[in-house]
Amino acid sequence: MTAIKQLTLQPRQLSFEILRDIYEQPVILTLPDSAYEAIDASHEDVQTIIRRDKSAYGINTGFGLLAKTRISDDQLELLQRNLIVSHSVGTGEALPANVVRLIMVMKVTSLAQGVSGVRRAVVDSLLGLINNQITPNIPAKGSVGASGDLAPLSHMTLAMMGEGHVYVGGKKVPAADALEQHGLEPITLAAKEGLALINGTQVSTALALRGYFLARDLLETATIVGSMSIDAAKGSDAPFDARIHEVRGHHGQIEIAKAHRQLIKGSAIRASHDGEQDDRVQDPYCLRCQPQVMGACLDIINQAGKTLLIESNAVTDNPLIFNNEDGPVAISGGNFHAEPVAFAADILALAIAEIGSMSERRIALLIDATLSGGLPPFLVDNAGVNSGFMIAHVTAAALASENKSIAHPGSVDSIPTSANQEDHVSMATYCARRLYEMAQNTATIIGIELLAAGQGIDFHRELETSEPLQTAHQKLREQVTFYDKDRYLAPDIEAAKQLVLDGTLTEYWQSLRGDWYESK
Repeated sequence: MTAIKQLTLQPRQLSFEILRDIYEQPVILTLPDSAYEAIDASHEDVQTIIRRDKSAYGINTGFGLLAKTRISDDQLELLQRNLIVSHSVGTGEALPANVVRLIMVMKVTSLAQGVSGVRRAVVDSLLGLINNQITPNIPAKGSVGASGDLAPLSHMTLAMMGEGHVYVGGKKVPAADALEQHGLEPITLAAKEGLALINGTQVSTALALRGYFLARDLLETATIVGSMSIDAAKGSDAPFDARIHEVRGHHGQIEIAKAHRQLIKGSAIRASHDGEQDDRVQDPYCLRCQPQVMGACLDIINQAGKTLLIESNAVTDNPLIFNNEDGPVAISGGNFHAEPVAFAADILALAIAEIGSMSERRIALLIDATLSGGLPPFLVDNAGVNSGFMIAHVTAAALASENKSIAHPGSVDSIPTSANQEDHVSMATYCARRLYEMAQNTATIIGIELLAAGQGIDFHRELETSEPLQTAHQKLREQVTFYDKDRYLAPDIEAAKQLVLDGTLTEYWQSLRGDWYESK
């Protein structure tokens, strides 16, 4: 059994490496003493504000449009409990454990910065769930991305209180039972704590991070498979000449062109038609313009990543507790508005859709005997009796078109809530949540291209492709055999899709790839 990774969380120092570790596997987390000192000081500031007997939003008032309603001190705990149970109104399937783990970790690092006014017991409650692999049941739907991800974060908080349900070992159980079995005490929320827990963008950010990780994986695999398609179609490597890309100057374009040069270098297939007479003066765009299109995808993935890394380290609840010359003060603002996350998610949607769109075009080229460099129609012998990859391409086309519709920007939508007090919202949670479905579609498209490109390379079997592409081809053939006649193709597509998603094709060439990502 693999040992569980142990990490000390330093507030404002989350990196993509740390976030991906947390996303991919259970972890044991601790906080440094300095973080607890900041937490304790902020909690004492809240107590000072309460003792002043003046109204402070969310501390001794109602919420939203009820902010003018003063709450007596003896009802502050009830106020926080009522906030959580009344806001636990999510619906839909439960978010997966890896996303929920990211949510909780980002909430811990936010609270640990010492401006949210909670007790250390609140942070320790979250760490208890994380370290014991207890996953709160958080329904996926019900947030508009302002004022924070209120409903889903309320379901998270409900579990801390020993109410609602959680998942342990994949089994749904009452939260109270899970806490008792692991020696954890349900928490009773004090002043400000419920609001600090449910205000924030951690849900939309975690979902967007999942989309970001998937977008990176898809682009890397699509670059390898796109190079296989170039060789299968006897395409030219001239469009990847470094000089072309240097004079334009875009980082992503330069890096993708470099990758194609490295991936195709040494191919005997490429050498076999070097200088030969060819009616194709220039290859179609889906081969020739991969650096321009996929490079642009890399650039916007980097842009989204920069936003998401900042947001992962941010404090996004409200109000926040600061110190003036005359003592602590609760300042109301709007950090919970997830517009940056919504924009980042919409940008990622564009990249994921375009990666799939270009891949679908290469499949169409490979099955078309008028374009494919001498390959048989539909990539199968005895076409006519055999349909080959004809309908596999239809599946790819269906998914590419579906992604076009899903990619419509969600951030341009808004719907007022809370009796028009919250009159503009980001829709970031939907923007981010839909990235997973889009990524699954694109992974399937790339998987179909992998099958088609591998088939094309096999038809040139008297010649070898490059060493990196031979490795990718071998990985494919370990899972899926050559398509010599029509057979049940759906399992082959699923196997190829898994090769796209699990990193099998990319793991051996990442040292060659270079530094694609500007956001660490």
